[in-house]
Amino acid sequence: MEKIRIILVDDHTILRDGIQALLENEPDMVVIGAAEDGRAAINLTRQLLPDLVLMDIAMPLLNGLEATRQIIHDYPKVKVLILSMYDNEEYIRNSLAHGAMGYILKDASAAELLDAIRAVNRGETILSPAVTRLVVENYLRWGDLKN
Repeated sequence: MEKIRIILVDDHTILRDGIQALLENEPDMVVIGAAEDGRAAINLTRQLLPDLVLMDIAMPLLNGLEATRQIIHDYPKVKVLILSMYDNEEYIRNSLAHGAMGYILKDASAAELLDAIRAVNRGETILSPAVTRLVVENYLRWGDLKN
């Protein structure tokens, strides 16, 4: 079985370490690199060409949105899954507009995160349930404004 090759990007070391420990226990996943900011994420992506980048949004030097945009532009086969504490519509919309294939909140369960990684790796778009609800509510409100 070929493993999903993952780069973790978050400015909190303990979070990166915890997610890495979780992923390393999965037979179909391997963490090939970790970065603390968007610039390091772009450099690691260039060097290692992962299957998937698990990306935080709010980070120093270069945020996750801009890093996602650059990674997708330069390496269109690499998939990006956003892992964020923000259930903000603007972040969600910009993440997807910049090429991320999913948006998962940091309060997700381990099983939800693992399922999201596998789904994005298969080419599916995935959103946390709370994010889906927000997107649908805003879509419906936008539809009401048109009428």
